[in-house]
Amino acid sequence: MHTITIPTPRLDLMLQTPAETLAWVDTLPPEVQVEVSPEWIARVRMSEPGNPWTVSYNAQVRDSGVIVGSGAFKGPPTEEATVEIAYGIDEAHRGCGYATEVANALTAFAFGTGEVQCVRAHTKVENLASVRVLERCGFRYLGEVLDPEDGIVSRYERVDS
Repeated sequence: MHTITIPTPRLDLMLQTPAETLAWVDTLPPEVQVEVSPEWIARVRMSEPGNPWTVSYNAQVRDSGVIVGSGAFKGPPTEEATVEIAYGIDEAHRGCGYATEVANALTAFAFGTGEVQCVRAHTKVENLASVRVLERCGFRYLGEVLDPEDGIVSRYERVDS
């Protein structure tokens, strides 16, 4: 049972349980699994079902029921009212605008809670597709930073207007 569903024009982002999220990580190819933060996995293991800030959301095409990817928050809002989003679309479904829908939906959800004033996203410098997604979603490039979980990344942020 999914306690939270975030609609987009074509998708439903359906909140997973911690067990579903961990099972999903286990299905990822090894080269993708190494990119998943051990700190995030630890937070998922400790999370209560229904926590919108810690576990993943399946990105399901509403018309067909096909799951094309996922999105998540990397944790609850900080004291500075900031959250970080992450998203990924399965290779077979890339280039269809789904990543943009996921990023926009997570951002709107975060701002809509009243608990968030800034949404952050990190991407690998060479990931030009993700850069384009963030730019389409109104995120502003702030520069390269050393993320304690992900290493050197490009930081993007969008503030609530």
